[in-house]
Amino acid sequence: MPPIPKADQEARAFFESVVPDHPAVTVRPMFGNVSAFVNGNMFMGVFGPDIFLRLPEADREAIMREGGGPFEPMPGRPMREYVILPLEWRDQPDRLRQWVARSHEHAEAMPPKQPKPPKKRT
Repeated sequence: MPPIPKADQEARAFFESVVPDHPAVTVRPMFGNVSAFVNGNMFMGVFGPDIFLRLPEADREAIMREGGGPFEPMPGRPMREYVILPLEWRDQPDRLRQWVARSHEHAEAMPPKQPKPPKKRT
C-alpha cells in the first residue's frame, strides 16, 4: 500500500484559511493530515495537496464535472460522500469558500455523531 500523502505547510495553511470560523467547528488529525468537523461529523479536510469536502450527490457530481475527483484515502476504497476539489480552485478562494460553506451546512444538518464507546481491554 502506498504511503498516505502528507500536507505540506502551504496546503495546511490554505486549508486553515478556508475552514469556517464557527463555534461548533473543530479541527483535528485525520488520515495523517487534518480535517474539520461539525457536531462530530467530518465535512472537509486536507489530504496531501488536496482539499476534500463532504457534499450531497448532486453537488459532488457538479464538482466532478468541474475537474474534481473521488476521495480515496486508500486506493480502491472511495469515501462516497466526499469529493476532492480541483486544484485550480485555490486561485478562486471566494468560490472555494462557497463550496466549503455548503459542505459545512450539509454536515451541520446531520445528526450529531456519537462517540464510539471505548474498547474493552482483555
